[in-house]
Amino acid sequence: MSRRMISAGLVLLAAVPLAGCETVSGPLFNPSALATPAPGEPAVRAEEPKMAPAVAPDLDKARQHFRDRNFGLAEQTFRAIVEGDARNADAWLGLAASYDELRRFDLADRAYGQLLKLTGPTPQLLNNRGYSHMLRGNYKAARRDLMEARAKDPGNPHVARNIALLSGR
Repeated sequence: MSRRMISAGLVLLAAVPLAGCETVSGPLFNPSALATPAPGEPAVRAEEPKMAPAVAPDLDKARQHFRDRNFGLAEQTFRAIVEGDARNADAWLGLAASYDELRRFDLADRAYGQLLKLTGPTPQLLNNRGYSHMLRGNYKAARRDLMEARAKDPGNPHVARNIALLSGR
């Protein structure tokens, strides 16, 4: 078989699984762009695929995943948000909490570190990080963070509840 026939066959095989892939502007895959032109024929230039603009992940959707205890989906959505906007403190907090629930404490610590750089030691960060330490069995660090959170926000019911949990241990 000639080189041109092999090339055409490969192009055809590659195009078959992608035959249904289209966007509003036309097909994503242009098989003729891969074929080597015969001597004397003009080269065919491949067009850049036209993709729909990426939709920004939704913080409300990520929070709903977390409330529904779908921590893997929550983590993916929060992570996509911070990858798009590294200054989104709410997404960093949700990402850290999701990692805690997935028992990925190494990643939770990194997320809390990023959040700390953005916001400083807020009561919410200290409360969540204290809870994270409780999950790990590090009660001394949990008490330190929770007491600092209570000093900053004495009436916070979440902090009070976590201190009560810690006292029961």
